[in-house]
Amino acid sequence: MLPPYASKAEKLARFGLVTVCLLVLLFLIIPVLVIIPLSFNSSSFLTYPMDGFSLRWYEELMSSQEWRQAFKNSFIIAPAATALAMIFGTLASVGLCRGNFRFKGVIMAFLISPMIVPLVIVAVGLYFFFAKLQLLNSYTGLVLAHAMLGVPFVVITVNATLQGFDNNLSRAAASLGAPPLTVFFKVILPLIAPGVISGGLFAFATSFDEVVVTLFLSSPSQRTLPLQMFSGIRENISPNIAAVATIMVILSVLMLLTLEVLRRRNEKLKIKQQ
Repeated sequence: MLPPYASKAEKLARFGLVTVCLLVLLFLIIPVLVIIPLSFNSSSFLTYPMDGFSLRWYEELMSSQEWRQAFKNSFIIAPAATALAMIFGTLASVGLCRGNFRFKGVIMAFLISPMIVPLVIVAVGLYFFFAKLQLLNSYTGLVLAHAMLGVPFVVITVNATLQGFDNNLSRAAASLGAPPLTVFFKVILPLIAPGVISGGLFAFATSFDEVVVTLFLSSPSQRTLPLQMFSGIRENISPNIAAVATIMVILSVLMLLTLEVLRRRNEKLKIKQQ
């Protein structure tokens, strides 16, 4: 809020800033919100104005064998990949933060490289690597590939959480005779849990939305939701895609709310530590 003594120029600048922010917000949100009403359209075309309200596309979604299989694949691959990404990412972050060795920056760069390197290059490399290991067209290969894409998000969030961790707590536990594993599970992990879960949510979203790597590594029976949507857009734009998009938007909103709850919990923990 501006102070009562603010000049007209300051008030105009404030009004202009708020207006620009609202326009940018609308520019980002409207394309996402536009698709939601279309999923309830009774017409077979994704056009406005809508012909009427109907749940036929959700009914067709649930009755279609291809879409049910895509849902099943996504909810098999994404949670498994998220679990692996959380384990590997947390261990890597703890090792980088607590260890004193050379080339830590280089190792960190390699760990987050899947976020930087174009996905097509990653997909081609994984295709040839997994072909030698006979992991193509398998759930194991897809889970490992998606976990690799999710590890950087866990590393970054856990690393940021560990920056505010008080190492005196782990030293005190060790001085009382607690073994390293007990110190990690009883002292360190509960305090960095918000960062681990936040990274896990990002890893889940990355796996759930991934198309390129899945396109290279999966068989027709292992199509995930995004890949099924991509195939549907190429073949025929159906309102089923709008229904799936609406479900994915709802999942994204729930994850954002969870992240906000975790952020507030993390702030409370920091205040208690101080």
